[in-house]
Amino acid sequence: MTSDRSLVHIALYAALIAALGLMPLFQIPFLGGVPITAQTLGVMLAGVMLGSVRGALAVLLFLLLVAIGAPLLAGGRGGLGVFAGPSVGFLIGWPIGAFVTGAIMRTMKNRSVIFSAAVSAIVGGIGVVYLFGIPGLVIMADLPLSKAAIGSLIYIPGDLIKVAITAVVAQTVARGMPSALVSRV
Repeated sequence: MTSDRSLVHIALYAALIAALGLMPLFQIPFLGGVPITAQTLGVMLAGVMLGSVRGALAVLLFLLLVAIGAPLLAGGRGGLGVFAGPSVGFLIGWPIGAFVTGAIMRTMKNRSVIFSAAVSAIVGGIGVVYLFGIPGLVIMADLPLSKAAIGSLIYIPGDLIKVAITAVVAQTVARGMPSALVSRV
């Protein structure tokens, strides 16, 4: 794949994550205000579709835009302040989660796309993101680890729906335009 094409893919998925921020968010007051958003769907899709490096770069580009003040996070949030709040662990986990998602997708390229995408999104898009998000809650919201971990369970049903959407999108793209599933090329 040419570098120009890679840049376009990275920018496209950063834009997708931003667009998913336009969907309404739901605040969870007892978890320091960490909202439920659709943007983790974009993180999962970036890893599954683009692979580890490009997927992580798409998320990093998005986070760079947020850091310089673009109000791209759900609810119109942006600026360096969001990296000093209770969501910071999840935000840090996003590019790492996208990287792991893409890496797993590549290692499972001999399995069906829908299965590989689901497993990849669960491990990278949920497991890895929570691995950073929960400690972030502990530190930034001053919560005990048990409360942060148990409280984070509220996100799981929505995240599993995002996994299903990611898997179906990946399968559909693989059938119609297999070369667009860059993680497997």
